[in-house]
Amino acid sequence: MKKRLYVAIWIVVTISLILLGSSVSQAQGKGPIKVGFITALSGPAAANGKDMLSGLQLYLEEIGYQVAGRKIELITEDDEALPTTALTKARKLVEKDGVHVMTGVLSTASGYALAPYLDSKEMPTTYPVVSGDDLTQRKPAKWIVRTGYSSSQPLHPFGEYAYKVLKYRNIDVIGLDYAFGWEAVGGFQRTFEELGGKILQKMWVPVTVTDLSPYLPQFSKKADAVLAILSGRSGMQFIKQYQDYGLKAKFPVLSLILTDEHALPSMGDEALGIISALHYSEALDNPANKKFVKAFREKAKKPASCFSEGAYTGVRWLVEGIKAVNGDVEDRAKLLEALKKVNIQNVPRGPMKLDAYMNPIQNIYIRKVEKVEGHLQNTIIHTYPNVSQFWTYKPEEFLKQPVYSRDYSFSKP
Repeated sequence: MKKRLYVAIWIVVTISLILLGSSVSQAQGKGPIKVGFITALSGPAAANGKDMLSGLQLYLEEIGYQVAGRKIELITEDDEALPTTALTKARKLVEKDGVHVMTGVLSTASGYALAPYLDSKEMPTTYPVVSGDDLTQRKPAKWIVRTGYSSSQPLHPFGEYAYKVLKYRNIDVIGLDYAFGWEAVGGFQRTFEELGGKILQKMWVPVTVTDLSPYLPQFSKKADAVLAILSGRSGMQFIKQYQDYGLKAKFPVLSLILTDEHALPSMGDEALGIISALHYSEALDNPANKKFVKAFREKAKKPASCFSEGAYTGVRWLVEGIKAVNGDVEDRAKLLEALKKVNIQNVPRGPMKLDAYMNPIQNIYIRKVEKVEGHLQNTIIHTYPNVSQFWTYKPEEFLKQPVYSRDYSFSKP
């Protein structure tokens, strides 16, 4: 009996090895897996886009640009954070280069613009940074899995924190005048005003703004703080002018990515004390983040930002999906289903998992700019664990309301 059992086991193992070898051989015979990557590598948002590219390249280097027995060929395109350019570059990648999967994109406007095209081409795609709310809410893209965050997701808990912990009651807003700014401000406004707070005024500035001085005299004297949804050049200029005008001592600043690590090294003491909410900080104390930060700093010679971590984790998610289908990226439907089921926990930002709408449930960190050993950092001062894009609301009720808009106005039920 034992002999027969051993023979049976040997047969099963042998067949499994043969099938595995055949699968690997077939995968290798199909040529490289072409990954299309779009981001802003020029223009006002180039610093963010270059961080994304460096983060993505770092992970691909760690795995030797190979997965499931196939080489990975990365094809990168610059969209300058412009929706029309992004669409042109996506068509080139899909229809000329023949990519098997897509990832990247920085601008929320570009993310919204690309979604219908990617769905029409049935192109498996991951969005590691694009945060437009409705991409995973009322108008979910069928072929896109988001591994980053939705615009309002960090701001829902932040509105609560501002009211309950910081004890603010009246807040002025200055924000970028496009979907990302509207949705981020809307998330904060809803939870802040639900608790009894009040948004006194909202000032919207062009994405290309470089001089914030015309807006600074307009802040209300009744405000307890200012919520600034700015980033990149506009954000750095705002912080400098804000202090020069003597406003920092009067109105503390709250933000989202204003002091993200892509910009923080270019700031001085004017950034100290700014409090923000986000799903990542380079200062996070966990093994995965320490490893990532060390490797990224060695590669890019700069701090790790939410953009670099987003692309790093996003392409890892993509690779795990490819592994699950044994490299058979030609079967797009199967790959998409695999991407929806990926489950990785040891990522730099901390635990994350997808909800039913293909958006991460993850920690949101309240961060404060401090100087540690002579360098500025976003120190974690509070953690909201397992935050959904719907916050504490029931998804079916949340989705009955329109997406947060430029003119969003909170009204109690």
